[in-house]
Amino acid sequence: MHFLLKLFSFGYQQALCCIFPVAIFATLAFTKYVDVPFFYRYDFILLVCICMQFLMVYLKLETVDELKVISLFHLIGLFLELYKVSKGSWAYPQFAYTKIGNVPIYSGFMYASVASYICQAWRRFDLRFHDWPSSWITFPLAAAIYFNFFTLHYLPDMRWIIILSLFFIFRRSYVTFVSRGVTYKMNIILSFLLIGSFIWLAENISTFLGAWQYPNQKRQWNVVHIGKLSSWFLLVIISIIIVANLKHIKYNKKPLATAGPDTLEPETVTASVP
Repeated sequence: MHFLLKLFSFGYQQALCCIFPVAIFATLAFTKYVDVPFFYRYDFILLVCICMQFLMVYLKLETVDELKVISLFHLIGLFLELYKVSKGSWAYPQFAYTKIGNVPIYSGFMYASVASYICQAWRRFDLRFHDWPSSWITFPLAAAIYFNFFTLHYLPDMRWIIILSLFFIFRRSYVTFVSRGVTYKMNIILSFLLIGSFIWLAENISTFLGAWQYPNQKRQWNVVHIGKLSSWFLLVIISIIIVANLKHIKYNKKPLATAGPDTLEPETVTASVP
């Protein structure tokens, strides 16, 4: 019974961290089967995402600083979408007024929802990253991962070399989190992989609900290729590196490279963060 209580508490906190992604899923499911009067589907989804983001801040489920981080991810994701759609990697076939270069603006919120989850989990589970590499390593790493998504259309795909390097860079790193007053420890690479796996599962649900469409899904829906898991694994690393450094810079007022020798604890510096 004690184990079940701990498991329920952990699951409940995880569910709270996923409020924004769940809202997007619910909207996708609703608009797949129901035509909203006076709205094209993508336009309506964008309206719901904006309203949901406003409510998250108004109800203090997210802070204004977290909103800034989430907005950054929206822009990063939208720029990646514009490039990938132009290369035919996937498509948004339905009409909408709120499209830029065949990409609906709401698509950026799907990347923002990943940042929302990370920010929520950081706060609710009191995340601490131990033996975190210097920002002189993590920033170039994040840049290499991001730009590889673009250059792989012209140059050899370097993702597997990057993934192998991660095992060396984060060989001593681990994350601790607190649930029901108990502190748990997890290998950092394993945590990246678990989050990436759940995003891959969410991607399958999203494509089934028509959020976007891969070339092999034009005639009928198919499971997203398992190889896409590597892309989400790398995207999670970019996300956590950006959030970790931004939080650390804000709360410690100094770059990660000059922080304590083995522990990244930006949230503990101030008591004003809910």
